[in-house]
Parts: sequence; C-alpha cells; structure tokens
Amino acid sequence: MDSLINELYTLIKQRENAHLEFKEAKNNYDSDKLTQYCCALANEGGGKMLLGITDKIPRSIVGSQACRNLEKTKSDLIIRLHLRIEIEELFVEDKRVIIFTVPSRPIGVPIQYQGVYWMRRGEELVPMTPDMLKRIFNEAEPDFSAQICPHAKIEDLDSESIKIFRELWMRKSGNKGLKSLSDKQLLKDIGAIEDKKVTYAALILFGKPQALKKFLAQAEVVFEYRSSGVTGPSQQRIEYTQGFFSFYDELWNKINLRNDLQHFQDGLFVWDIPTFNEKAVRESILNAVSHRDYREAGSVWVKQYSRKIVIASPGGFPSGITPSNILWKQQPRNRRIADIFNKCGLVERAGQGADRIFEESIKQGKPLPDFAHTDEHEVVLTLDGQIQDESFLRFLEKIGHERLASFNTEDFIVLDLVHKECSIPASPPELKIRLNHLVDLGVIERIGKGRGARYMLCQQYYLLAGKSGTYTRKRGLDKETSKELLFKHLRANAKNGSKFNELQQVLPFLSRSQIQKLLIELKAENKVYVKGKTSASVWFPISINK
Repeated sequence: MDSLINELYTLIKQRENAHLEFKEAKNNYDSDKLTQYCCALANEGGGKMLLGITDKIPRSIVGSQACRNLEKTKSDLIIRLHLRIEIEELFVEDKRVIIFTVPSRPIGVPIQYQGVYWMRRGEELVPMTPDMLKRIFNEAEPDFSAQICPHAKIEDLDSESIKIFRELWMRKSGNKGLKSLSDKQLLKDIGAIEDKKVTYAALILFGKPQALKKFLAQAEVVFEYRSSGVTGPSQQRIEYTQGFFSFYDELWNKINLRNDLQHFQDGLFVWDIPTFNEKAVRESILNAVSHRDYREAGSVWVKQYSRKIVIASPGGFPSGITPSNILWKQQPRNRRIADIFNKCGLVERAGQGADRIFEESIKQGKPLPDFAHTDEHEVVLTLDGQIQDESFLRFLEKIGHERLASFNTEDFIVLDLVHKECSIPASPPELKIRLNHLVDLGVIERIGKGRGARYMLCQQYYLLAGKSGTYTRKRGLDKETSKELLFKHLRANAKNGSKFNELQQVLPFLSRSQIQKLLIELKAENKVYVKGKTSASVWFPISINK
C-alpha cells in the first residue's frame, strides 16, 4: 500500500498527457464520460485516470464519492470496451482516490465506444482522425519486406550487391563456408527469396536499378548537399534508385567529403572531432531504410548542411514508437530487412538502433538527435554536428575510454540530463538506478537527500571548465553556514519579519523542504519563532525580541 501511495504522489506532480488524466469528481462522475476517457487512454497505448484529484498543477487531493460500487464499475467497463481495466481505491489524508489503470488496445484494433474511436487532443476528447485509424489498422498487416514481389525474378538482383553482403556476413560470422554458397542459396538462407520467388526485402537491398524503377520506385534514397538552409537548388543531388548494398558506402563517402573537423586543445594535445559521426549517420540511414513504410509514395531523403544532417523517411513512426520511448521500445516495421542487416553486422539487433545514435551524440558533446518535425506521415531526424561544450568533452576524456566502454545507454542519458541540469524522469526506472550507479562511481555528485536531492557533475568537470566558483555555488554551503545565513537575514529584518519566499532567495539552491528543516533546527535552538501558518507565516529572530 505504501508503494501505491508513493506512486500516487509521483503521478500528482506530472502533467496530464495522452497516458494520464486527473478529475476532481468530488460527488459523482458521468459513467459515459468515464468510459470515453478509458477508451481514449487505451487507444493511445494505455495509461491511468485518477478521480479525487484536481487537474491543475499544483494538484491537491480532494477526495471522490464517485463509483461507490467498484465491482459494478469494473464490470460495466469490461462490457463496454472489452478490456480488463484495473480499479484501485486509496484513502490518502482521509480522502478517497480512485485509480483506473487502462491497458493498451490490441495491436491493429482501435477501441470504440458509442460508435466513436476516442482519443485525446489537448484537454478534449475527440474522434480519431482517419490517418491515425489507418496506422492502427495497418499494424496487423504482415511484414511488407517479407512479402513476394509478384513479377520480380532472381535475375533482377545485382550480383555485386550480393557479393558485398556475403563479405560482410563472412566477416561478422567468421564462417568461411559462406564463400562457397551460390547466390541463390545465400539469398534463400537469409529469407530474401522463398521458393524461387523474390521478396521485397531482396529487391530493396539487392535490386538492379531498372528492377527497382519498375517494381518499387519509391525504394529510393535521395542525397542532397546544401551549404545553407536557404531555399533554392542544392549544390549536389544524387538519386540512388538501386539496391541498398550497392550504394551504402558510397553515400557515407559523399557525406564525409564535406565532414569538417572541429579542433580542440587540451593542454599540449590537440584533437579533432568530425562534425558528423560516422556511426550515428550510418545508423540513422539504416533506420530510415529498414523502418520506412514502403506502401507510401515518397523517397528517403538525406539532406546535408554545413553543421547538420536531416534524414526524412515516409510513413511516420512504427506502431507504439514515439520520440519519448524510441530508446526503450523496439518495433521494426520491416523485420525481414532488419534481420538481414543484423546477419551481416550492420545493426547489432533487429531493433530501433536509436541507442547508438544517442550515445555517439552525447559522447561528442553534441545536441541530442531531434525528431521535432516528425508527424504521422514522415519521420524526420535531425543530427546537429555542432559541439556544444568543450569542457564536457574533456570531462569524458578524463573519465577514460575503458570506463566509458562499460557505460550503457542509460548511463549516457543520465550524464547528459545532469549536465544540462534537467530532472531525471521516473520512466524508465533504469535511469534512476543508473543515476545511483554513477554517483557511486564518483562521476556525479548528490546534494541533499530524499525527494529534495539534487545532482551535478563531479568537481573535475568544473575544474576542467575553469568554473570552480560555480561548483562551490552549485554544491552549496554546509548546513551550519546555511543556518547562519538564514539567521543573519532574520536579524536584519527583525522588525517586520521574513516570509518564507524571502528565505528561499537567501538560499536559492536549497529545496523548500531543506530550508524548512533548517528553520525547524533554528527554532529548536530557541533562535527563531514563527507567526501564522502555511503561506501567511512570518519568521522572526528570538534574540531581538527578548
């Protein structure tokens, strides 16, 4: 029960979104409206609805008398939505809170109530758009890349592309026996052909130019270079309407021709970092090819600028993938293509591959990969090559390559969040676990305890940045010094007293609860007293009033 109450207090602090809804419902709540919200939560991938809590931040628990018969409410929801919705009743501060935990809809099946497929749009419930319904219905369709291209023949596949794949597969597997396999047997072993019939995966990866133009013209990658973001003709444009293995290395080489080095000096040592990280760029292109929707018209675009690369692929994210969960959830749209990439070592697994892109960006002190322009029709990934903080690079260098090699994706994400002074989200829970691990390693420092704890990079980072004063300021003063500063301020303002918000300005880097604890200690030492309660309270020094 304690863990559930702790979870409740965590949820209360979060903003409402497609997966979280709060309603006061002090006396009652309309059953149809409740069903509609549960329907919308299910269609958005599941979530929670809480009754008895105000919906505006900062929230307060007001209690609810709605849904007195929880078993009947649960039964009604099952009958209406055909989903098993869990309902829990909590009494917090002697007030009743009801928590509805709604599961995600089944794959390929949107949920409706009263003939409407409900979804959230801001604060409102609205019917799902045709585009969203189409995406959901398409989830249940088979892997497009594994389907047979009706009129394509093995002769439509390029032997040089197959040779490139064979060499990559041999290098990864160490199996020299692959060299003696015929092209036909090799393609059969990887599922590129079935019963002498050519799959779309084979066409996309090994197809000859004329075959792709004839059977799947949209399986094209267009490369453009522009020296600036100004509209107009590009300085270079190449259309790759041919099997992916035939141009994969050439495409990177084109990008690398204009891959400027950024120079940094650490003491006597000068080191160069390329604007575009090869691993991140290659992984991004692989993702675009393996996860795009080939049923949609349009090509994959790779647009290079002096300091950024934009990669756009048709079809939006695969089902269940969003910018917020792309690191933790895997849902390859064209699994046959992803499996072939996996066999030859181009990707480590048949998943998203986003972790490598994020890690490389963080390790080189660059902005995180940006999906801001993505919508239901197109995934747009921007890789910004501009290094943001030289001191952070030096800090990572001091950590050492051997230790960094042991870091996982969560470690790098936590490092980046702490570096940017962002809070660590509760989900996924692994982030909090790795945060504690990095504190134990001495890479990150914890200031304070419990909910009021803050985190910062260790002192070495600030020394490398020449900001030792900033470190001292952010680290804060010891407890006794902090108490003395509070008492000094109270003495200086003894006549009118000091409100709590004034005391927060004295120690801006301490949390509200930390300052309250210091005041309680001063009060126990008979140095201060307080008049009033809650926000109207005013603090005075006792020594002046004797």
